[in-house]
Amino acid sequence: MSLIRAKTLDLKDIGELTEVQRENSRINREEALAGKTILQSYPRRIVLEMTSACNIHCKMCGRSSVEFKPTLFHKDWLPLLEPAADKIEEVTLLGWGEPTLHPHFREFLKWAKEHRLRKFFCTNGTRLRELKEDIFNNEVELLTVSLDGACAETNNQIRAGADFDSITSALKDIADEKKRRGVEFPYLSIVMTMMESNYREFPQYVRLGHELGLQEVKGVYLTAFDERMLDESLYGKQQELQEIFGEAERLGEKLGIAVKLPCIQGEDSAGDFLHKDCYTGWRDFFLGSDGYVRSCMSTSRKLFHISKYASFNEMWNSEEYQDFRKRVNGSDMDLPCKNCYQASFANWNKKSAFIQTGNDFAPKWEE
Repeated sequence: MSLIRAKTLDLKDIGELTEVQRENSRINREEALAGKTILQSYPRRIVLEMTSACNIHCKMCGRSSVEFKPTLFHKDWLPLLEPAADKIEEVTLLGWGEPTLHPHFREFLKWAKEHRLRKFFCTNGTRLRELKEDIFNNEVELLTVSLDGACAETNNQIRAGADFDSITSALKDIADEKKRRGVEFPYLSIVMTMMESNYREFPQYVRLGHELGLQEVKGVYLTAFDERMLDESLYGKQQELQEIFGEAERLGEKLGIAVKLPCIQGEDSAGDFLHKDCYTGWRDFFLGSDGYVRSCMSTSRKLFHISKYASFNEMWNSEEYQDFRKRVNGSDMDLPCKNCYQASFANWNKKSAFIQTGNDFAPKWEE
């Protein structure tokens, strides 16, 4: 399988869409490419940040650099999303915290299944075993687990509180259960935050994914949020990365597993622009666990609180969203967008994508 890059305009094409969903996605794509500010279409994806809390401590996480107030997504907000529920393709459950810690996490999966939506969540894997039946009962199409090493020693040193052996065993069990049931879901992947401490293991990481029975392995660059992590940054290591990425891609081809990697510095299609063309304001509706709508996870800017508007339509074409769509790909974009480090849209030719020291990189948490 060939090397793949993160999608910017489209979503992963897995599962059947209804005619209504297909038509909405078609119109949304056209409106995004045209840069429309008032949309006739609904978003293609709703991203719900379940919580800002986490049960492990990763040394590179921005949680160590700012004060994170624990917040919890309110189930009472779901009814406001109902008008879009039969038109969007996907519900994604992720954010700054560990989504599976939400006490009603299973209910969100059930809600998405009832609305015939593709379901995706990214997890640290600590609750995989107890959620195994829910994953299959609710037909979760996409599941990604964060592992930051190809072996227990590396992963557990970076991700304190995450037991590599326990997590990989649970993931292998899910892959085996897929075969036993004869189903195609979930599409399974692991993701590594690549840094000085682990990036040389990425070819072995590809082999690990194959051994676990996964469909894909991903690598994303570390973004250093404070000076403590500067020595871990891969900024300026193009030659070393070329070798590792090449080895990983060749191994992926040999083993038949997809390898997803970011661009090498200097080769990003964004060129000299501050970020790739951003479609989050068209494709995605992101609702934070504190009730504030943001354009994406990787911004400190809040557009508005969900309580400000009485309906989804009012929110989706609000003055705040119109303003964001108007400016995000222009010269007068907001400062957080100028310093974009979002994995899919960041320009990896830019130092600011790798290093965020001194920047306001995360929202201030409040209820």
